[in-house]
Amino acid sequence: MPLAHVNGIDINYQLEGVGDQTIVLINGLADDLESWDFQMPAILEAGYRVLRFDNRGIGKSDAPAAPYTSALLAADAKGLVDQLGLRDFHLMGVSMGGMIAQEYAIAYGNDLASLTLACTYAKPDPFCLAMFAMWGDLAERLGVSFVMRDVSLWAFTGPFFEDRPDDAADFAAAMEQLDMPVDAYLAQLNVIQTHDATDRISAISVPTLVLAGEEDILIPVRLSRRLAASVPGSSWTTVPGGHACLWESPDSFNTAFIDFVRSVSA
Repeated sequence: MPLAHVNGIDINYQLEGVGDQTIVLINGLADDLESWDFQMPAILEAGYRVLRFDNRGIGKSDAPAAPYTSALLAADAKGLVDQLGLRDFHLMGVSMGGMIAQEYAIAYGNDLASLTLACTYAKPDPFCLAMFAMWGDLAERLGVSFVMRDVSLWAFTGPFFEDRPDDAADFAAAMEQLDMPVDAYLAQLNVIQTHDATDRISAISVPTLVLAGEEDILIPVRLSRRLAASVPGSSWTTVPGGHACLWESPDSFNTAFIDFVRSVSA
């Protein structure tokens, strides 16, 4: 996969498809660009070109020291799309990626044809902050892969483990093999701990979809609803599953997203 040198770092990216319209995808915490594998076939089949990339700190992108912020990672994304010459694209971010996408829309909204914010918030509540602090403590003591195995219990619903035990085991195994340095994890973790767009979110003026998993307990659905209420004219929808609904219920997730993008394009 190619590397682009932007904002002082090398970013690993993949640009696929031959469509006239481009979709840019931004990953969540400790997720590399392969986290969109359940979305790629549907989006490409729908006729779109797709850009996905490793955020700083994960995958084959650089992982410089110091805490990261949602604004910093939005600037990374801006540098990448500018280098690739992309304009008037549809931007989707999930979880931490949704926080980065908010910052992108606030700072660089003229680049966007639409915005989708999935399983995310404008600001964490005390419950989330307590949980994230625990993740940081666990990562320092027991390693990132241990934390991510625990996160998978929060990210999926009970029926997923009951009805699809093989898939659940595959995800647990993938988390156990995650190769991410603790320093890089903590740097990304700072993004979701410090993100706060509440006083600026009303500046978003592009067509926006806020999407949540119906049973999300990791980023509570009420926080996603609060986000939707703060973005002028936004659309709201839910799909089956929890925080990891893009993996647990990919067909519903993909349909909701593609239908929205098509409605904006029309």
